Amino acid sequence: MQSDVFDRLDRQVAHALQIDARAPFSRIAAVLGVSDQTVARRYARLRSTGALRVRGLTDPYLHDSAPWFLRLRCAPAAAAPIAKALARRDDTAWIRLTSGGAEVTGMVAGHGGTGETLLLDTLPRTSKVEGVTAHYLLHTFGRGLHRLIAAHSGLTGEQIRALRPAETTSDPHVVTIDDGDRALLRELAQDGRLGSAALAAATGRSSAAVRRRIPELIVSGAVYFDVEVDSRLFPATATWTLLWLSVAPAALETVGAALARHPEVGYAAATTGPTNIYAAVACANRPALYDYLTGQVARLSGIRHLETAPVQRNIKGN
Repeated sequence: MQSDVFDRLDRQVAHALQIDARAPFSRIAAVLGVSDQTVARRYARLRSTGALRVRGLTDPYLHDSAPWFLRLRCAPAAAAPIAKALARRDDTAWIRLTSGGAEVTGMVAGHGGTGETLLLDTLPRTSKVEGVTAHYLLHTFGRGLHRLIAAHSGLTGEQIRALRPAETTSDPHVVTIDDGDRALLRELAQDGRLGSAALAAATGRSSAAVRRRIPELIVSGAVYFDVEVDSRLFPATATWTLLWLSVAPAALETVGAALARHPEVGYAAATTGPTNIYAAVACANRPALYDYLTGQVARLSGIRHLETAPVQRNIKGN
């Protein structure tokens, strides 16, 4: 099989990990009706070819670290170099080149002063940056492309139910993050499926302690798992577009929650600024995007203004 050709089983493995990112290969194999070794080989190939990546991401509100969305208007020749420079920074979560290559969009951490320094000092002094707009993240309505992927993976409803993680009986609570947790979160951010032995070596804890701690961090909301999938696996996600919506305050919750339920929406959030909702939308092609905008989005009441920014290239993150 060529490295850039994927089949039904590859898509089912990817969908299974969307449902439960740290599910054992044995459980996925039992549901799919194949061997553990087959699932492990398929996952290794998907990961090595860049078609799939599992990451453990830290809650952006942890310790008042809610991030900023950045929009940089750049001289066209400078946009790509600026995007790559931002991508190399530890405080940027993702960076995209949008709007025909004339705009750089991304997310920068707001905790510890680094994000503020970037916004208030570094970027305004960069001569090739013609304008900077920053939107503070207020609330996340939803993340993930589960429904769009579900429509193309071939998993049955029974298989999806079997893959869902067991309901926890623990109550969500605030946890204190120590140095060991921070080391654990750093490792999970690089590889969300890293085994307990490797995580134990990185954190100085025992494997048993790591296995106990990860569910605690998940229940507390300190960490969640994101599965990035390439459009080679799911062509329906080939065309990404960023939406910036200006919505009447009375309709903000209704519109944001509705967007989060749309199969095409990978992420939706409320922000500060004249456009107060951000959404990342995936469609198969431009006609599908047009149908989405003039159909599902047009039917939402309370939208005053809409900007669209087609993604030319992902520089960092999904």
